[in-house]
Amino acid sequence: MITFKKIRYKNFLSSGNSFTEIDLNKSNTTLIIGQNGSGKSTFLDALTFSLFSKSFRGINKPQLINSTNDKDCLVEIEFTIGTVDWKVCRGIKPNIFKIYKNDEMLDQDSSSAEQQKWFEQNVLRMNYSSFTQIVILGSSNFVPFMQLPAGSRREVIEDLLDIKIFSLMNHVIKDKLKNLKNETIKLDLKKESLEEKCQMQKSFILDIENRGKEYIKSKTKEINNLISEENEIEKEVIECEDKINDLKIQLEKYSKASDKLRKLGNIKGKLSQKVSTIVEEYKFFEENTVCPTCTQSIENTFRLNKISDAKIKAKDLQNAYDELEKAISDEEIREQKFIEISSVVTNLTHDISKKSSRISSIHGQIQSLQYEVQKTLTDNENRTIENDKLEKFQQDLDDCTKESKIVEEEIENHKFISELLKDSGVKSKIIKKYLPIINKQINRYLELMDFYINFKLDEEFKETVESPIHEDFSYQSFSEGEKQRIDLALLFAWREISKIKNSTNTNLLIMDEIFDSSLDGYGTDDFLKIVRFIIKDSNIFVISHKNGLEDKFESVIKFEKVKGFSRMVP
Repeated sequence: MITFKKIRYKNFLSSGNSFTEIDLNKSNTTLIIGQNGSGKSTFLDALTFSLFSKSFRGINKPQLINSTNDKDCLVEIEFTIGTVDWKVCRGIKPNIFKIYKNDEMLDQDSSSAEQQKWFEQNVLRMNYSSFTQIVILGSSNFVPFMQLPAGSRREVIEDLLDIKIFSLMNHVIKDKLKNLKNETIKLDLKKESLEEKCQMQKSFILDIENRGKEYIKSKTKEINNLISEENEIEKEVIECEDKINDLKIQLEKYSKASDKLRKLGNIKGKLSQKVSTIVEEYKFFEENTVCPTCTQSIENTFRLNKISDAKIKAKDLQNAYDELEKAISDEEIREQKFIEISSVVTNLTHDISKKSSRISSIHGQIQSLQYEVQKTLTDNENRTIENDKLEKFQQDLDDCTKESKIVEEEIENHKFISELLKDSGVKSKIIKKYLPIINKQINRYLELMDFYINFKLDEEFKETVESPIHEDFSYQSFSEGEKQRIDLALLFAWREISKIKNSTNTNLLIMDEIFDSSLDGYGTDDFLKIVRFIIKDSNIFVISHKNGLEDKFESVIKFEKVKGFSRMVP
């Protein structure tokens, strides 16, 4: 049970810079009175603002701060749940949201929204809508239970019966279902991968078997053919080398022909020069009897001797020249032979180079084929290893399939649990169990207010009305005063149910101007009787500006407005 003890506020709406403090656990019945605008209902707004960060009358948050001081708006509320003391401080300018448990402030690392959600779910165990249905009956923005949409009605009942946990559990189950479905996707992908690996491994083993001996025999034949070709080319290379060696011997014979030709050429040049000199000397003595230079006559005997000598020398030189020409011709033949043999050697050398390249290529082919043969032999020898790999892949696939089936079973189980946790599941059965008690309490309080109708709520929280004088009636068919009685009966019934369940039970009950609206005099008297004699364990606050009620309450709080600020009259 939540026992509210004290609320205090300042710079909140019309209140000033000094705290207004109200003891919430002092009297069983308290009347709050004052003129319109004096600040009576500020108490309600402060209460819901401190707990839910919203005002009861729907005032925007920036407008809650006192417009004159425009700062230091602060509301504090104290309450106990069992043996634990709680305190909530909430303010504007600066923004404050602090929760104290046994005078120790709780961690504020999370956001205000997350803190609020935690506070409602784990401490109050109810939200704003449920709180206002159980604690407050007002005439401003209060929406009576019968005017709430079906979803909100269900939410209030779930809070009262403490079955909202099933909705939370359903969210958890849905999250788990989502994770399990994601896990199924992962397992399916893993299964596909393993199936592909198994197929590839089977194909690989089959390929090894197909290659076998015939494959090795074929490759061995290719190797032998290449070896034979290599041997033939090597023989040809040896033959070329032998020819080159023979030709090199011949080259030795003709290797000096070029040098001799050069020497003979030089000799030929010298002989040609001597021949020219003798010819000129012969012509001189043949043609001249007088010296052209000194004009002396040349002795005839001397001249004839010179001519004779010249003829003899010319003849000798001619013989020598002829022999030299023959020698040069012989050396030119030898040089041509050298060139021819050298060309043959060069061609043979090129041929050897080509054959050597082919031999290298053959070596590479042989090595490649030998590698394939060896690999085939090794693969055949290692087929056990490949079979072991296949067995491992198959085992992994089987394990994955089993795991997938387990996850699928979990999904089905979670779906079943999810169906149970839906509104039409366990919650519906619990609500159905409590509906007779709820309807009994509603009609009990209607009778206490002299309103004799049989008012029932069904599982969808729609009403049916049975009465001798009312046929085909609904909540909307009644007058405002009669609706007020039904709203009061529902409020009292909710409090009785909350006592049974205890989780949403509270000492606080607040009525805002219900006597000032549609409730007639008889209804007022009946209500006061219920408050005084039936509801004994609550602290009831009634806000009113109606006269003549003061003597019907244990305590009275009066508000007034002084210089624009609300205050409690001492």
